Amino acid sequence: MDAFLAVASKREVRRYDAQPLEEDAIRRILDGGRVAGSASNRQNRRFVVLGDRDAVAEAVYAPDNVRGATLVVAIVVAGKGPLGFDAGRAAQNMMLAAWNEGIGSCPNGVSDPDRMREVVGHAPDEQVATVLSFGYPARPGKPEARSAQEWIARANRRPLDEIVERR
Repeated sequence: MDAFLAVASKREVRRYDAQPLEEDAIRRILDGGRVAGSASNRQNRRFVVLGDRDAVAEAVYAPDNVRGATLVVAIVVAGKGPLGFDAGRAAQNMMLAAWNEGIGSCPNGVSDPDRMREVVGHAPDEQVATVLSFGYPARPGKPEARSAQEWIARANRRPLDEIVERR
């Protein structure tokens, strides 16, 4: 898939089909996060594949998409610097890699950091930046059905000239 079409057509998927993901697709999703850039190439992040979706659901803002997902990944960060930005870069790479495979995804914020620490088992100096859910969409999309410009027009986003300033 064309990279710009992938960006323009990507939508959050909150309802998944029960079909399992192939191991090759899972590896490409995780590899997408691994190869994302990071400040000074510190790579102060790791990915934890979580099997107990009900436990994860207790610690996030939108539990239903986690419970229905086929794959759930916590992005754990540690250290100093732009950790949120670096985690976001990895998350977006993973979600776009999934979309390229026809797999939907949705990021989820942590509502209960203490419960999430129990589920993930991370060290005191680490934190879960986001939790990503993945699965084949219950209603599969067809990115190629529209041009990138058509997807953008349907995206319900503020016009570009309202958010870009030139000085």
